[in-house]
Amino acid sequence: MAKLFEPLQIGALTFPNRIWVAPMCQYSCFDRDGVPTNWHLVHLGAFAQGGFGLVFTEAAAVNPVGRISPEDAGIWNDDQRDAWKPIVDFVQKQGSTIGIQLAHAGRKASTYSGFVPGKRGVVPKTDGGWDPVAPSAIPFPNYESSPVELDAEGIQGVIDDFRQAARRSAEAGFDVIEIHAAHGYLLHEFYSPLSNQRTDEWGGDFAGRTRLLLAVADAVREVWSGPLFVRISATDWVEGGWTSDDSVRLARELRSHGVDLIDTSSGGNAVTTIPLGPGYQVPLAEAIHRDGGILVGAVGLITEPAQAESILVQGQADAVFVARVALREPHWPQRAAAVLGVPTEDAPYLVQHVRGAWQ
Repeated sequence: MAKLFEPLQIGALTFPNRIWVAPMCQYSCFDRDGVPTNWHLVHLGAFAQGGFGLVFTEAAAVNPVGRISPEDAGIWNDDQRDAWKPIVDFVQKQGSTIGIQLAHAGRKASTYSGFVPGKRGVVPKTDGGWDPVAPSAIPFPNYESSPVELDAEGIQGVIDDFRQAARRSAEAGFDVIEIHAAHGYLLHEFYSPLSNQRTDEWGGDFAGRTRLLLAVADAVREVWSGPLFVRISATDWVEGGWTSDDSVRLARELRSHGVDLIDTSSGGNAVTTIPLGPGYQVPLAEAIHRDGGILVGAVGLITEPAQAESILVQGQADAVFVARVALREPHWPQRAAAVLGVPTEDAPYLVQHVRGAWQ
């Protein structure tokens, strides 16, 4: 059996394989209410039918201010929770597991999604925008206005919003929660020295800048007993920013706060040149896997079955996340099985699809 198709157990949950769908924003809650729709059911359900062992939702905002765009999905109220339930149920009935990514966009909130013709950048209040918040009143480069610096009460509110979102996620039946602490969004903004210039307990040194993420992990763990992942940006790719060594240290801290796996991405908190290429973030995952003492998922231009298999065989990660290739090919795991010589009867086919199996 190829390593990609070996089960992985975390706590009481067994993932049927190690090919997982990464969270991908869809910006498709067109009523601007954060409630997922039939689009999300079909979009996520297709990945489950295609044989992925874990299917992640897009970033689900923990409060309205935490949305990237007005069309983001959310889980800050019960209507959203109830709309996620049939999606969760469908994915699970196909033999997959499903996770939700809890997110707060911080200073990168209230922006147009790119799906709105002729509109880019920050959404003005006259078009449904709002005031973003951040650790410090430092705008993201090229954004028109500065975010509001969170005070102590606001920070506690964010922690509680993550806690309540985790509670609703459990009520909706999700198998996994991932805390989004990457890509220049709020929790990344706090731990990166590029965006956090605070001098109180939530800033300053490594302990201060990582305090919010650890507090959020603790708050989620108060109401969540299942597998808990954290997506981080393992480097800012900028001199003076967050580094891979910082990420190894953070991974150890997160493990002690009940986190099971680090989903290892990078960048997003500065405008810079990132050395893109196949598997370009895998070395970052490998460093955490080797020195962080925690399970790791690798992500970033992983597109070919042999490439994904090699990452696991070489011990660089415990699972692989794929994204854009999954959009192109929702049944990618089935082709991967054929390429890697997995017999059809052992490949992740639903009975309805066996007649179309790769030969």
